[in-house]
Amino acid sequence: MDIKKVGVVGCGLMGAGIAQVAAQAGYDTVVREMNAELLEKGLGRISAFLDKGVAKKKMSPDKRDATWARISGTTDLADLAGCDLVIEVIFENMPAKQELFKTLDGICQANTILASNTSSLSIAEMAAATGRPGRVAGLHYFFPPVINQLLEIVVAEGTAPEVVEALLVFARASGKVPIVVQDAPGFAVNRFFVPWLNEAARMLDDGLANIPTIDEAAREAFHVGMGPFALMNATGIPIAYHSTTSLGQALGAFYAPADALAAQFKAGQEWNLEGPVDAAAKAAVGERLLGVVFGVAAQLVQEGVATAEDTDRGALVGLRWARGPFGMMNDLGVDGALELVERVAARYDSFAVPELLQWQAAAGQPWTLRDVKLEVKGHIATITMNRPEAMNALNEKVLRELKETVAQARDNPAVRVVILTGEGPAFVAGADIRAMMSKSLVEIREFTQFGHGVLNDIERMEKPVIAAINGFALGGGLELALACDIRLASTEARLGFPEVGLGIFPGLGGTQRAPRLVGKSRACELIFTGTPIGAEEAAAIGLVNRVVPPGQLMAEARRLAERIARQGPIAVGRAKAAINQAQQVGLDAGLAFELEAVTQTFGTEDQQEGMTAFLERRRPEFKGQ
Repeated sequence: MDIKKVGVVGCGLMGAGIAQVAAQAGYDTVVREMNAELLEKGLGRISAFLDKGVAKKKMSPDKRDATWARISGTTDLADLAGCDLVIEVIFENMPAKQELFKTLDGICQANTILASNTSSLSIAEMAAATGRPGRVAGLHYFFPPVINQLLEIVVAEGTAPEVVEALLVFARASGKVPIVVQDAPGFAVNRFFVPWLNEAARMLDDGLANIPTIDEAAREAFHVGMGPFALMNATGIPIAYHSTTSLGQALGAFYAPADALAAQFKAGQEWNLEGPVDAAAKAAVGERLLGVVFGVAAQLVQEGVATAEDTDRGALVGLRWARGPFGMMNDLGVDGALELVERVAARYDSFAVPELLQWQAAAGQPWTLRDVKLEVKGHIATITMNRPEAMNALNEKVLRELKETVAQARDNPAVRVVILTGEGPAFVAGADIRAMMSKSLVEIREFTQFGHGVLNDIERMEKPVIAAINGFALGGGLELALACDIRLASTEARLGFPEVGLGIFPGLGGTQRAPRLVGKSRACELIFTGTPIGAEEAAAIGLVNRVVPPGQLMAEARRLAERIARQGPIAVGRAKAAINQAQQVGLDAGLAFELEAVTQTFGTEDQQEGMTAFLERRRPEFKGQ
């Protein structure tokens, strides 16, 4: 499935932002509003935000003009007939959404995906109003959608796998960090975030502390900039109230609105944030909020709504918390986390301690939270650097996981080609500077040596590795890409070695691999100036093989990987080894190595199959033997 044209129904604050995001990513975008006045107002929002981006130098005038040119407006739903994806962003009312989806189902082409930006309503119920339940999903953007990178892709029971794949491509091409969640009340993030807000109001009901104390305790316990009451004032108390009401109706009394929240909603007033802070009450407040978040997060993972990693990613990227629920539990200790959740369960009859948390505590192990993902489909392994909240920066944990993942791909006999890419706006934006700053000289040496070994593993394994450079590849990220055999770059990619600006220089092979690839002079300019270059310039000097639009990057990488995977794997592996040898030794020694490698390929079953198939005019079936 290939999404090229996007429709957005509703051009309020969220709809305007979603339309802008799609258009900025290169998608032709049609915005529909109910009347000309609302449409003009909505398009004005988009235009003003684009101008603001230019004024703040976050966007070039050319980029603004190109984005605006892709946006058109209409008051007629029929004008969405040619869209590949239609996203509804109307008010949170199930009958209204069902009626809209029923109408769109009759208007749009058969393969159009219908998506809802709902934050809490059932996708399955919306899908039931259509004749295409397999092509209906949720796309829950977080406010403000132009800035917030998180996107929950909500999958109902009947949503087709190819629809999910298409939406993942769309999300990433739009600069979003997608997490796949199941169609359940609150999905993943709101499932634990809304109770965090609600519990703050319940503590006010209980007289445990006043608003300033609860907000300060929450800021300190979660290392966030705003407490729950300040956040409710900023985002709107009606949103918090309706969210708790919806969760309470679906999940029971524990999730229902606190009395204080209901009263504040009815009063139509903001919370009063003024007053003294009771330092003695802060510990109890913080522990109670932590207990609620830990318990709800463990419960949603137990139910299969989302993984622990994606739940944490939702908190880190969507809510901008310093740590996700499971990371915080690991920091505290799972036993300690269990104790806090048990206190919450003792307070509320309608809330039970999740069995998953009990099992984890009994095992005496921290939660497994990986920053590097491996996916194997057929003969192709995809390794994804999955730490988008830190621009996939390299630290000891990431390098260890990368080494393990590379070994798994190398040792898997089914895998013939590896694709290496990054989640979010970066491939890898370099090393984790904060972590580097805390190391001694001995530790820096050990870290660098280990990094050399990991990149050598990538370069030396006899399976081709394709770097799909989706965004920033800076410092250690560019060095990682240089260890790969083939480099494809998104048009949005930026590549460079900024280390000299930090008083250091590229130490993970950059001074060695870059000159071999682009020559001494160009390598010197890249390294000595520290100035990043765009993807087109990188292609012009041979730093990358070619440049493709963001939405086509992974598809192009897979097409290339599939072409390679159809060839004789032993021959490809030996050819890679011979090419690498040419980078290390003189011509005579290289030819000698090539001679041995060629000899090794003859006499294999693959060689016999390949030549026989050629003579028989059929496609060979290589077995890697």
